[in-house]
Amino acid sequence: MREPIHKFMKFRDIKEMLVKSGEAFGDRPAYIFKTEKVGQFREITHKQFREEINNLGTKLIKMGLKNKRIAVISENRYEWGVAYLATVAGTGIIVPLDKALPDNEIENLVIRSEVEAIFYSSKYNEVINKIKKDQNTKVKYFISMDLEKEEKGIYSQKELIEEGKELIEEGNTEFLESKINNEEMGIMLFTSGTTAKSKAVMLSHKNICANLMDIAAVLKVDENDRFLSFLPLHHTFECTTGFLYPISKGSCIAFCEGIRHIADNIKEYQISVMVSVPILFETMYKKVLKGIEKKGKLETVKKGIKISNFLLKFGIDIRKKLFKEIHENLGGKVRLFVAGGAALDPEAEKGFNELGFKLCQGYGLTETSPVIATEDDKYKKLGSIGKALPSIDVKIVDQNEEGIGELVAKGPSRMIGYYNNEEATKETIDEEGWLHTGDLARIDKDGYIFISGRKKFVIVLKNGKNIYPEELENLINKIDGISESFVYGKPEDDGDYKICAKIVYDKELAKEIYGTTKETDLKEIIWKEVKRVNKTMPAYKYVRELTLTDKELIKTTTQKIKRFEEIKTVVKN
Repeated sequence: MREPIHKFMKFRDIKEMLVKSGEAFGDRPAYIFKTEKVGQFREITHKQFREEINNLGTKLIKMGLKNKRIAVISENRYEWGVAYLATVAGTGIIVPLDKALPDNEIENLVIRSEVEAIFYSSKYNEVINKIKKDQNTKVKYFISMDLEKEEKGIYSQKELIEEGKELIEEGNTEFLESKINNEEMGIMLFTSGTTAKSKAVMLSHKNICANLMDIAAVLKVDENDRFLSFLPLHHTFECTTGFLYPISKGSCIAFCEGIRHIADNIKEYQISVMVSVPILFETMYKKVLKGIEKKGKLETVKKGIKISNFLLKFGIDIRKKLFKEIHENLGGKVRLFVAGGAALDPEAEKGFNELGFKLCQGYGLTETSPVIATEDDKYKKLGSIGKALPSIDVKIVDQNEEGIGELVAKGPSRMIGYYNNEEATKETIDEEGWLHTGDLARIDKDGYIFISGRKKFVIVLKNGKNIYPEELENLINKIDGISESFVYGKPEDDGDYKICAKIVYDKELAKEIYGTTKETDLKEIIWKEVKRVNKTMPAYKYVRELTLTDKELIKTTTQKIKRFEEIKTVVKN
């Protein structure tokens, strides 16, 4: 098992985490917001944040919601965090809902989860009003994050917090003194997919806290760090690493105003840490390179990288001074990027690290709270997802001759199971307690894990050879002017598969690089580039057909390609 490299705070449940970290970092800012005046910011301290959680939790128990299920749905915002923790840290079971779901699926999940209260923002007024009117759910309390006061049977979150404050002042300690069974379900999370197919993952406080302590043991974050929250909060990756983790470390959180504002927000809020999906960091790296190229400084930077890499061998790090301008373009404070949710292009990882930005790749599943493995402050190996976290065991089962097989994991952050779905639980967790990830991987002699792709997406040819679409996509995406790609196997008459690629080009970049936006011309140019990629691989992996488009691929809210949906569009064409 991997040894921790940092000291970390220990806690049994989320409530204890809030109490301990609150005592240590109460006066530090927990959240930072813009004000109407440019350059002026408003802060909420960890102490104030915890007071609002306690106030709201006290009121929720008074409303009869002790041990009940409570849903939360909104864009990323402060009130989401207060509602989540006021529920989970002493009231009942929290059910975070995907903010991007269509109305009918939101309604179905509210029915399936049997929640008795729901927190929501005004963006969801229409669907919530419909749910309230239809009366086909168990919901007794509809709580708006935006109303100032109760209105037409809709409660105000702000008002409930004030009422809870009064209850505490009167001596009510029900929430403050509530005891938590850290092995029971505290969080119910729906996996991505249609409502019929989505599974409800049951996570406990023990699961989440084990993951928080594991992360703290290998990645150093402290009360001076500022996180930019970009990925949807309902997703376990953002919830654990971009919300609960900074809160447990006394760090500060700022909310991103949208994908177009990322670079500006990093500067404005003086962000030092960001957790996101690989595509974001890969796009950022491409933009950094383009900026260097436009200024005619590419050769100078390349020489600088050679010098700094040489000096690093002797423990001398001059990267931040040498590439000061690049760092200042990102606010001058960025020190750690963490990528997860898909495979990270090794070129972007290597490039950022050479410029003095630590970019670590991690890996996990909703079912494991979520992080299973990550690179860390001490151990990194390009192209790997690092090693398993300190409390987690991993191994490869059903290996082929290349040492590739399914990655399985075991540890305290593994889920309890799927709610009301014993069959799916047994399929995922075997009799010995190993969780089958569905991902194909290999582990090298040093314990580094290399992911090959999803088991269900692997293309198996007639000759028995395996093709991992993600591997080919990674190579195609490096072609100039390409923003993303989708590799798939098209069934042939002889029972074999033809390897095909759907390639998405960036109109502006294509015009700048190739001097045209005409699709027939671009297809010819890009096909030549794909043939060059082909020559770097064995013949059985060659891409033999491509389609070109400027329309983005169908994705989940965490930017993963919906492969089964994409297959349908290709078959139609």
